[in-house]
Amino acid sequence: MGQMMRLAMLASVALMPIAAADDADDREASMPLVFEEDFESGADRWAPTDPEAWQVIAEDGEHVYALTQQSAYEPAVRSPFNIAWVKDLDVTDFRMELRFKQTGREYGHRDLCLFFGKQSDSRFYYVHFAPQADPHANSIFLVNDEPRVSIASERTEGTRWQDDVYHTARIDRDTKTGRITVYFDDMDTPAMVAEDLTFASGTIGIGSFDDTGCFDDIRVWGVAAEETEAEADAEE
Repeated sequence: MGQMMRLAMLASVALMPIAAADDADDREASMPLVFEEDFESGADRWAPTDPEAWQVIAEDGEHVYALTQQSAYEPAVRSPFNIAWVKDLDVTDFRMELRFKQTGREYGHRDLCLFFGKQSDSRFYYVHFAPQADPHANSIFLVNDEPRVSIASERTEGTRWQDDVYHTARIDRDTKTGRITVYFDDMDTPAMVAEDLTFASGTIGIGSFDDTGCFDDIRVWGVAAEETEAEADAEE
């Protein structure tokens, strides 16, 4: 995206009191960059649930990955319809950071989602960003061969999208403690927190439950699952 748009990533989040993350060190320094995407070379590294719903489009002289319509995809259990997964990535601990903007109409569940820990099409985690927090929105969710369940122990009252504005999001995942920490624009104060040990690794993804949006400048720092397995074998 253009420099002016990068400087325009401003938004506000209606916050409930949430404590800052316990681990304040820089995870980018402790884990290697394992994935980076700016879509300047297309989207060949992505596997969408419906390729017809996604397009690489030009914006301000650069390119973004746009979810432009509802996917012709029916998940086996109640969970998001619109997902693009990264191919050939399997991480345990990670930090995921990206920019995204919502392009749909305003309503309580106007959303974009970030996905991680994929084991199968019906086993994964996702973060749902929406203006209204309730049992089905603006939370961290677990999909485990049954309809999604909110697992956030702390979260904001809602995520405020701004029209035609890119926001910055971050997910930090610690598989030893199970902690999942989510940030939206404010990288000092978590917007959502959960602890869950159901899935220890998997790839990451982007998308929406049933809306549209654009994604860009995706980076993942992380520990490859195979490295974790090798360390465990060495300790036995």
